[in-house]
Amino acid sequence: MKMLKKITVLPGDGIGPEVIAQALKVLKAISQKYGHHWEIKEALIGACAIDITGDPFPDASLTACQEADAILMGAIGDPKYDNDPSAKVRPEQGLLRMRKSLGLYANIRPVKIYASLLHLSVFKPEILKDVDFVIYRELTGGIYFGEKVKEATFSSDLCLYHRYEVERITHLAFQQAMERRKKLTLVDKANVLETSRLWRSVVAEISRQYPEVALDFLYIDNAAMQVILNPSRFDVILCDNLFGDILSDEASVLSGSMGLLPSASKGEKSALYEPIHGSYPQAAGKDIANPLATILSVEMMMRDFDYIAEADDIISAVDQCISDGFLTEDLKPTIPVRCSQVGDKVVALILSIK
Repeated sequence: MKMLKKITVLPGDGIGPEVIAQALKVLKAISQKYGHHWEIKEALIGACAIDITGDPFPDASLTACQEADAILMGAIGDPKYDNDPSAKVRPEQGLLRMRKSLGLYANIRPVKIYASLLHLSVFKPEILKDVDFVIYRELTGGIYFGEKVKEATFSSDLCLYHRYEVERITHLAFQQAMERRKKLTLVDKANVLETSRLWRSVVAEISRQYPEVALDFLYIDNAAMQVILNPSRFDVILCDNLFGDILSDEASVLSGSMGLLPSASKGEKSALYEPIHGSYPQAAGKDIANPLATILSVEMMMRDFDYIAEADDIISAVDQCISDGFLTEDLKPTIPVRCSQVGDKVVALILSIK
């Protein structure tokens, strides 16, 4: 169905505006081909927001995000804040506030390996064979949001989880497993942590509602090892906030470049789509950044809009770009191309698909 969708765009810092520009080209191409209409509104987040307003996530940005059907973000971070441990206001504070304010409790990171880029990975090709999994990370609870204490002789961070926080992301993860290979792995530390014991008991209880899905459990230390030694064993991985943060960054190394991996963060009313890479300030303004992860984040958005043909077009175009070797310098092609050229190529391929 052709309809109007409101999309709030948060270009952010560093290479964020450049990769977002290519994603906007793709949205325009989808609109042209399928007759959809996007109402695009740009807002501030990160270091650029601090520079202009003094706030890493101003109220105007929150309002724009709350009014949107989807949010598309580039990246945040700037050395003048990242390298200053005494900075009172930091870009990451805006990110955490956005997640909490919008209730973005589920972070979803697919990990896919491209056959033509196997040589980029530090792993042997046989290790990467058939690797295709997705990580569901709880995003608004746990140790990152618990009460914090800092004294002269000690510090503490409270790791707190309520049952409902575990339940809601667990259902999402099982629903995803039902659409994939019907296997879910909970990663925890239930031999030591009470919060992990809560996760394990709740997930085991909910699993009875999804009898077709095979459920297994791994401690985080073993899971980190298995992502390296046997990544093809995974289908859907479910984690709390801290373990998911660590494990998803580790898993991103499998593909050979963070520039290939998209993500989505979802709540009851809002959904955010962004590449997993950082702001890469050294490359800002040079037109050399890899926009494919951001473009693939748009693909996740289209699929969540139930625009399946549109999403499939984006996947096909990106796959063709990669197989043709039409790639930015991070992917070490014979002849590197520009960030903007990749965007133009993906658009041309989308429009050529019958």
